[in-house]
Amino acid sequence: MTFMQHAYMNEVLSYSPGAASLFGVVAPNSGNQKILVKYGSPEQQEKWLAPLIEGTMQSGFSMTEPANAGSDPRSIKTTATLDGDEWVINGHKWFTSNGHAADFYIVMCRTADENDPSGENSKMTQIIVPKDTPGVNVVRGVPVWGKPSSHCEIVYDNVRVPKENQLGQTGSGHQAAQDRLGAGRVYHCMNSIGSMWRAFDLMVSRLKTREVHGGEKLADKQFMQGFVADSYIDIQSARLMTIHCAEKMESGDDPRTDISAIKVYVPNAYHRVVDRAIQVYGAAGVSGDLPLAGMYEGARTLRIADGPDEVHKVLIAKLVMRQYEKGDSWDFGN
Repeated sequence: MTFMQHAYMNEVLSYSPGAASLFGVVAPNSGNQKILVKYGSPEQQEKWLAPLIEGTMQSGFSMTEPANAGSDPRSIKTTATLDGDEWVINGHKWFTSNGHAADFYIVMCRTADENDPSGENSKMTQIIVPKDTPGVNVVRGVPVWGKPSSHCEIVYDNVRVPKENQLGQTGSGHQAAQDRLGAGRVYHCMNSIGSMWRAFDLMVSRLKTREVHGGEKLADKQFMQGFVADSYIDIQSARLMTIHCAEKMESGDDPRTDISAIKVYVPNAYHRVVDRAIQVYGAAGVSGDLPLAGMYEGARTLRIADGPDEVHKVLIAKLVMRQYEKGDSWDFGN
């Protein structure tokens, strides 16, 4: 399956809540599979990747820490120190995705001293840690939007794993995270677009059938017609931006500006589309009888997950200005 095919598949599956999980392409397993394919040894792929693909094993991704900015992986304090043929891991993580169900975690660790003269990005290594390893203490599932979640807070207390559990070369963890997150942001955006599509269909269905003020349909109200137009514009804009970005990634062009642009634009568009649908449904829109409330929470969360809007806006500006500083203009045709 090509990258573009995978992206389109995410759009289709996300129209129905739960479909992605049913087909085994839900985070964090899908992102961890990508890391294991690119950085895993043949032995690691046989032991961890194959069961993950077959659905007989679950995984988690353990990077974010409560005491450090999640938008800057270089601030990570969790350490892995080599002791003979074992890594000894100590640190405090939270929002470890799929933390309860996971059989193993991919843990981002600092494997070089903070004063090491090597580059900032070469100090991190990702290491496979089985959940049942002594010293892995799952403190809790962190409540999200006031409800229980599988995003876990975990303390790693002198956790020992074999040296061969490290993924790739020592110091490749930051690049592995970028490889994972770049594609993941496109997939998240296509997921959002599929959900927007569902919210749009629900909204239009309500407009066509709901009668108000003595039998007049909501669809006949000019305010509601504006909702249809605005949501159509949001969905089409988000979809075309994301497809353009995915095409760049597949062709090998530099997609960094486009990745950040869709990461900012699409969740905000998703939020607006769902908000309009909720408004059309009234009280039913915020109830558990429809998927809209869950979509609304998910859309708002995506403005923080995988990098907050503000960090991506800064990156967009830096990349654009760098182009102009070289004496070039920005090529919006590519």
